[in-house]
Amino acid sequence: MARFIFITGGVVSSLGKGLMAASLAALLQARGYKVRIRKFDPYLNVDPGTMSPYQHGEVYVTDDGAETDLDLGHYERFTGVSARQSDNVTSGRIYQQIIARERRGDYLGATVQVIPHVTDAIKEFALADTDDLDFVLCEIGGTVGDIESLPFMEAIRQLRNELEPLQTLSVHVTLVPYIAAAGELKTKPTQHSVRELAGLGIKPDILLCRSEHPIPAGERKKIAQFCNVRAEAVIPALDAPSIYSVPLQYHQEGLDTQVLRSFGITDAAEPDLSRWEDVTDRYFHPEGEVTIGVVGKYVGLQDAYKSLNEALVHGGMANRVKVNIRWIDAEVFEQDDGDITSQLEPLHAILVPGGFGERGSEGKIASVRFARERGVPFFGICLGMQMACIEAAREAGHAGASSTEFGATDEPVVGIITEWMSKEGLQQREAGGDLGGTMRLGAYPAKLAGNSHVSAVYHGATEISERHRHRYEVNVAYREALEKGGLVFSGMSPDGLLPEIVERPDHPWFVGVQFHPELKSRPFDPHPLFDGFIAAAVRQSRLV
Repeated sequence: MARFIFITGGVVSSLGKGLMAASLAALLQARGYKVRIRKFDPYLNVDPGTMSPYQHGEVYVTDDGAETDLDLGHYERFTGVSARQSDNVTSGRIYQQIIARERRGDYLGATVQVIPHVTDAIKEFALADTDDLDFVLCEIGGTVGDIESLPFMEAIRQLRNELEPLQTLSVHVTLVPYIAAAGELKTKPTQHSVRELAGLGIKPDILLCRSEHPIPAGERKKIAQFCNVRAEAVIPALDAPSIYSVPLQYHQEGLDTQVLRSFGITDAAEPDLSRWEDVTDRYFHPEGEVTIGVVGKYVGLQDAYKSLNEALVHGGMANRVKVNIRWIDAEVFEQDDGDITSQLEPLHAILVPGGFGERGSEGKIASVRFARERGVPFFGICLGMQMACIEAAREAGHAGASSTEFGATDEPVVGIITEWMSKEGLQQREAGGDLGGTMRLGAYPAKLAGNSHVSAVYHGATEISERHRHRYEVNVAYREALEKGGLVFSGMSPDGLLPEIVERPDHPWFVGVQFHPELKSRPFDPHPLFDGFIAAAVRQSRLV
């Protein structure tokens, strides 16, 4: 029988509910329990696939092709459990499903309402495919009091009544601010937030109190009295020096112990936290450092590259070095006074990440050229690989080489992909079709050339599976011309039609991939491409 932990947030947004859910799941997993985490998002988009990175941060893609909230990346990185399409639902998807049912006549003439139809659909989502789990953690996006989240709160209230008494738990994440002028921590915002949650029929069992300052026992007791919880169930959550130290910090504060106690579990095994101790040791005790330049177009919001940032850190852990990331706006190199040499010369490696649209593309191409000519380790991901192919084509004499994503071109080295094979069969798209959910999404296999650099990086593998999210592909018709120029196609789709990996054998480390390897990197299991990329940066640092 699965037990359900419902996680809500109050006072303000951005308190770290996703990180809290991931950390708690990791602690329960360390005790031998089987866990899964789900995210309820109240916005009306069907998924975040069409949302700007500046609005929502990165779009995290699962193996089965779902475009999901970036919190699912935290869930996977902390637990190693691959997320599924069924682990993220939005109000938009719920309403889309209900309206489709109504149009088919499934409701047999009934008036379709928030209660029971919307709340029933939310409960179906929460309960689906949970028979083989010990704990299901359900994070509710937004803040208590938001009008958008009311149907989700009501669904939680109903579930807590419908399931067994010791089968559900409510954890509420709040803020205990420090007022510098008064020199005091203030508990009133937490009291008001809990009162608002109680007004919706949900009594929290555990309070996780975010604060920049230690919360004395007296303040914790005060919060417990006013919020009707046990004093031991008021858990301080102080700012941590690294997200990877949060599981250990929460364990020290007794979070997992209190969760198990609330479920009536008193005989749980002690957690094996050795891998988290190793992760924090590698993070806090590096034996060197490297500087990586990330040349992108969304660098003003680092959440747009959240998984990429973490994968670079993981590569640093694998090589026991600190990774300093310099975020560089690609448009800078398109300006008359954009001095590419002064910006890129101090770097130990250059990475051009994924993205959409023409803005900054020439700056990315210039970065590729710099890395190629100077022998600086280069890693291109998705659009970054496409820019590497365009740069190589121009160097090979195709001066007008470009991508049809940027407009009409006589040299379409990169073009829109209109059909490809998947597990479900032939997938077809139209250039003028819908944008949402129409890309090549999810895990696809690739065959590696046996004598290639990437085959060695993947420890001799001849076939890999990686996650994709793209609408444009390198035109395989240019393969011969590009390979004559030294850019080798070392990874292809099984049918040989879609380029997956390119590399330069005569370069210290020059790799471009059409997929997103950052989505499968874990702190305790760094992705081999990031491991190899940072290792190349370490070698470069010894030459500079």
